[in-house]
Amino acid sequence: MAKNYNKFNFHKHTFCVFKEVNAEVVKNLQPSHKSSSGSTYYFTEAGVYRVSNHWGRAANCRWRLESDHKNVNQSTKAGYANWTDFYPNNEQENLFYIEVDEQTREVSFQHKNNPKYDGKAQLRNASETAKVIRTLNEVLTTDNWAKYLNFEDLDALRSEVVHQLITTNTSFIEIKRKFTN
Repeated sequence: MAKNYNKFNFHKHTFCVFKEVNAEVVKNLQPSHKSSSGSTYYFTEAGVYRVSNHWGRAANCRWRLESDHKNVNQSTKAGYANWTDFYPNNEQENLFYIEVDEQTREVSFQHKNNPKYDGKAQLRNASETAKVIRTLNEVLTTDNWAKYLNFEDLDALRSEVVHQLITTNTSFIEIKRKFTN
């Protein structure tokens, strides 16, 4: 049974992806709460606006800002999330899966309760997810990892390795071993 989140419990061990909104949206709203770290929250019936200069880990939560801009932590940004966009978070359970956009070579993680989760990507805990993301970034942005492997098309190899890293628990070393014959 899914937990219902609201203004009283959204900040307790949750994962959420906020959507960036224009700061003008909250200009005429009364702040509902201001955190000790300087973030301002505006509660609505359907969700919450957050204005902050830091996204990612927030106390015991993992809150990401989905934005068209890079480096969202370098300036104050406003984000919005519905109460239904919050999911439970902890460090031990396998709650997260990884998504990769091979065109832009961007890697992100999502929560298994996300309605877009199709069950194909491997679920991992927070620590394992972070390790695989580091490996994926290496595979997507460098060529050195493929130095001693047998392949004809680096892009095809890269795509296969990315797929294996996302959908299996096979280690990067074991995946590369398949291409050393």
